[in-house]
Amino acid sequence: MKRIAFIYIVVAVIVSSCGNHEPAPVNGAVAKDTTQLSNDVLLTAAQLSNAGIVSGYAVKREMHKSLKVTGILDVPPKNIVSVSMPLGGYLKKTQLLPGEHVHKGDLLAVMEDQQYIQLQQDYLTAKSKLEYCEAEFKRQQQLNETKAASDKVYQQARSDYEAQKILVRSIGEKLMLIGVNPEKLNINSISRSINLYAPINGYITKINVNTGKYVNPTDVMFELISPDDMHLSLTVFENDAANIAPGQKVTCYSNVHPEKMYDATVHLINPSIGKERSTEVHCDLGKLGSELMPGMYMNAIIELKSVQTTALPEDAIVKSGNEQYLFLEKSVGHYTMQKVSIGAIDGGFVEITSGLPDSKIVIRNAYSLLMKLKGGGDE
Repeated sequence: MKRIAFIYIVVAVIVSSCGNHEPAPVNGAVAKDTTQLSNDVLLTAAQLSNAGIVSGYAVKREMHKSLKVTGILDVPPKNIVSVSMPLGGYLKKTQLLPGEHVHKGDLLAVMEDQQYIQLQQDYLTAKSKLEYCEAEFKRQQQLNETKAASDKVYQQARSDYEAQKILVRSIGEKLMLIGVNPEKLNINSISRSINLYAPINGYITKINVNTGKYVNPTDVMFELISPDDMHLSLTVFENDAANIAPGQKVTCYSNVHPEKMYDATVHLINPSIGKERSTEVHCDLGKLGSELMPGMYMNAIIELKSVQTTALPEDAIVKSGNEQYLFLEKSVGHYTMQKVSIGAIDGGFVEITSGLPDSKIVIRNAYSLLMKLKGGGDE
């Protein structure tokens, strides 16, 4: 029993000796445990040599900055056409479907209404009476020149003639509103049906009518969009708008085909800031792909002018969670992690926008310190 008790005492002494072991000093200082739950990292001389840590200072550097924004493909108002029937009427026939492409002059619909008949009748009647008024005016003019007719009769004939010309012209304009050429209208061409034609080349995006429906003059029957002059409309917040100018290069891509990049150029910037503290930047697109359509969501990168910034090598910045950090050198082997905000990345350097102290910073192998801080580094 005494022998067993002696063995227990020896084991206890050995365990106690191991637990009091201290790390080797760095420059005479004793390093603490590197797995502590704080922003500080302490390295032994051996750990410091193996990590390859290099410290330095931030530098002033010309950086080519860019701005990432989003927007949509849009067309100017002249390329969006709402088609209606100025005089109203019943839809007799249409064979269109949304998304169908039409050319200018293609038949969109056939309309019917008795007012079309009445309007054509009124025009031909007015035109016939105009011929009589013109002949009567010329006759009274000759009689007035020889004093065979009074001035009053002559003036009345002239007034009737002028009034009839106005009536014929106004009815003719109404006919042209519904697509009827008054010059070709005669007694044999009177029709109760009117054809409605496409005013532009484009795609049918909306059809708001069906066969037999009565259409009011204010109703939009069809909507056409022509993608020929499609442009990129980007949303830019007010803090970034001041850095954008016409002529700057833009690279854009869609979520559907992110591998396909398209070139664009800033055309104009809307000088008005909206309620959401943003404005619109309109860009001219270069060569377009057939898969791009108006209204499509786009991602874009605007190339800004080069500016003088405070920067660090990319290797100096580490990411933990959703935040960016760097390590300050307090002394040899003693480092503290500090949160920073970054901006542009160019040529292996990162712009530091906030959180940068005026002290020595780890500029190489900062990730080894992050791993040590999280307890995953070499002991």
